[in-house]
Amino acid sequence: MSEQQVPQPAAKSAEPAATAPAPSRLREAGVAAGMYLGCIAAALLISAVIVWLTGGSWQAVFSALLDGSLRAPGRWGETIGIAIPLVVVALGTAINGRAGVVNIGQEGQLMMGTAFATYVGVRMGGPGPVVIVCLLIVGALAGAMWAGIASWLLYWRRVPEVLTTLLLITVASQISGYALKVDWLLLAPFREDRSVRNQVSDQLAGDTRLPRIDIWGNDFPISAIAVVLMAVIVFLLFKRSVWGFRMRMLGRNARTAQRAGVSTVKYGTNAMLISGACAGLAGALMLSGGDFGNYRFTPGFANNIGWEGLLVALVARSHPVGIVIVAFSFAGLRAGSGFLAATGVEREISQVVLALLVLALLVPPAILFIRERRRALSATRDRT
Repeated sequence: MSEQQVPQPAAKSAEPAATAPAPSRLREAGVAAGMYLGCIAAALLISAVIVWLTGGSWQAVFSALLDGSLRAPGRWGETIGIAIPLVVVALGTAINGRAGVVNIGQEGQLMMGTAFATYVGVRMGGPGPVVIVCLLIVGALAGAMWAGIASWLLYWRRVPEVLTTLLLITVASQISGYALKVDWLLLAPFREDRSVRNQVSDQLAGDTRLPRIDIWGNDFPISAIAVVLMAVIVFLLFKRSVWGFRMRMLGRNARTAQRAGVSTVKYGTNAMLISGACAGLAGALMLSGGDFGNYRFTPGFANNIGWEGLLVALVARSHPVGIVIVAFSFAGLRAGSGFLAATGVEREISQVVLALLVLALLVPPAILFIRERRRALSATRDRT
């Protein structure tokens, strides 16, 4: 038999494996979209049942939420004002998450940023625009400083950042509460026309407040534009910069990143500091924007914005564009809850709806992750 007539079974047996059809990306996207829509529909259905069980009308409740967040005069401006700090906190959370560092202390970092920004805004003299810039910078630095404590404990004392960032919230609450009791710190001067001295700061002067944009009867701080630009910049940094690539490498596999020359301490610390700075900046924007506390720092000023910003980043899967959309949705629920009193339903029902929607948006990624993991394990077993 000639050499050309020798059969080659190996090449023939390898051909079907090489030409095996890959799963369609369009089909996978359709499955993912169907999961999201199905989970959201289920969350809304459960919310409607809960409203009905509490003696309310789900049509009236959802109509009130829409009126309070969008349809009533001036309401979508308030929704934008609430969404601003949520976006800023969530962008910082996305950055530390990209580096594989956990920060759940945004609430405390926001309070510290607001406290320092209030001191600068009330005590500092000079032109209004200069004071605004200074209080925003100081607020960001204070938040970064508070997150830096957790970073230092992580990399130099091996204390888990999950624990330290969480516990620092309590410390920040106590410090800011004490500052609101002391005259030379944040407590507003005594006024003779008040029988009780409230534990609040003095109000920011008119020229030290952020300008507001008025569109069709809806007004919101000019910082809304800056926040959108900030989201675009973070998106470009994630996708197009060496810094973003190194952050992603560090978050996925720290050992591989170290072998490639990426310093865990340097980039992890930077990520934690940026995350804290974003939370502190969010507090300064809340103070100077006027949508929270009427330009005053008060007890409970943070109002769970730090926690909700963390949820926004989690639901949006740390995607900057998704963060803007999810933050606006969360802000709409918060703004619309004020209209629920007319329906006879407690406004806390909006928190139930929010929790169910968060759960609905977190279930599909978990299912898709399990599917991909099983598919990868199956492919590994086939090769072996």
